[in-house]
Amino acid sequence: MNPKTAQTAAPTTHALRKQKKLREREEALQRIEKQRRDKMRAVADRGKRCDMSTQAKILTLPVMAIAPPVPKTRVHLRHRLTFVSFVIVVLGTSLFVSWYLWERAADRYNSVAGFSVHSEDMSSAVELLGGVANLSGSGAADEEVLYQFIQSQHLVAKIDKALNLRQLWSPPAPHSDPVFGYHAPGTIENLTKYWGRMVDVYSNSSTGLIDIEVQAFRAEDAQTIVKHIYAESAQLIHQLSAIAREDATKHANENLARAAQRLRDTRRTLAEFRIKNKIVSPETPLQIQTGLLASLEAEMTETLISLDMLRQTSTPTDPRLKQAQRRREVIADRIAEEHQKLNATQGTTHTAGFADLFGEFESLKVDLEFAEQSYTAAQAAYETAVAEARRKSKYLAAHIPPTLAETAIYPNRPFLLGVTVASCFVLWALLMLVWYALHDRR
Repeated sequence: MNPKTAQTAAPTTHALRKQKKLREREEALQRIEKQRRDKMRAVADRGKRCDMSTQAKILTLPVMAIAPPVPKTRVHLRHRLTFVSFVIVVLGTSLFVSWYLWERAADRYNSVAGFSVHSEDMSSAVELLGGVANLSGSGAADEEVLYQFIQSQHLVAKIDKALNLRQLWSPPAPHSDPVFGYHAPGTIENLTKYWGRMVDVYSNSSTGLIDIEVQAFRAEDAQTIVKHIYAESAQLIHQLSAIAREDATKHANENLARAAQRLRDTRRTLAEFRIKNKIVSPETPLQIQTGLLASLEAEMTETLISLDMLRQTSTPTDPRLKQAQRRREVIADRIAEEHQKLNATQGTTHTAGFADLFGEFESLKVDLEFAEQSYTAAQAAYETAVAEARRKSKYLAAHIPPTLAETAIYPNRPFLLGVTVASCFVLWALLMLVWYALHDRR
């Protein structure tokens, strides 16, 4: 018989069984109805009158045989298959998992550490007087950076280079644990994925605290990994703080460099002016020249007075009068020469006098004072920026140092076995429900 004929014959047999059960039920109902009619006929033949209660009792005879008698339960093939599947799926899997957990799985120790990012944020004097000073603080941004950094491939590669994680996370010699152990050598991607299984990071964004739990097959190895994670995290925070400090002082440093260059240029120009004119400061020669002119002016006044007196008391041919006139001319020429030294113009050629030298010197002196003040202000701004950057420098503080475990708590064998048994039982029950639902639809 081919499969198509077998599939056609199965529904026909099932339909015949249903028809047979229906016929048996109809025959049972007919027998009960016949018994009732016979009872009523017998009562009528005797001529006995019955009340309503007696008729009701007759009409409500127990219907015991409406359905055909239920045959005794037999163990079918599907029952045997159900039991076998329960033994294989639930009991067999549970026994295998328990054997593996207690015989093959290696013990794993854990090491815990907790740390957070703090900043030396010493407030200014005004804030201290106002009572709003914050001596230290932490930021959620730094906590997020550390959370991502600890799970990054970069950190895994650095610690693997220092500790050889591939060998460190391989199970000890007596154990061969293909489920919980690392399969060396593997790629860096495989090592990073296994890192996610062995290193758990917990962060609290509201407080900025970070907790780390690292597993290893030896307690010393777990503690060593935690120490390296803490050291690399502290170095990262230090680098970020240095970059932020450099960015904060960069602008002030540039302003300081420009102010220093301006001061050097101004001093160089003033030095060249002194070398060219061979004077340190034109103030002293100017004072001498001014005093000399004052003396000449006073002597000119005395000479003019003497000349007027001689004109009144002597004749025009008096030698003293000629001598006084000659003296007046000499003093006038000397005064003119001294005035020319201060600011003289000879034809089209301009000769720099003391007034021009003094004006140029004063201009250079003002430029020098301005350059010095700018340099002082730039230096103060730079020092303030450096102090501000140092005031807000960040560091990593550990509130839980790396611990050294004394007892292996992983794998949690009772818990894993319970989860396995429950999962297998639920899976087996679902499979049985699906199978019996399909069987009842036929």
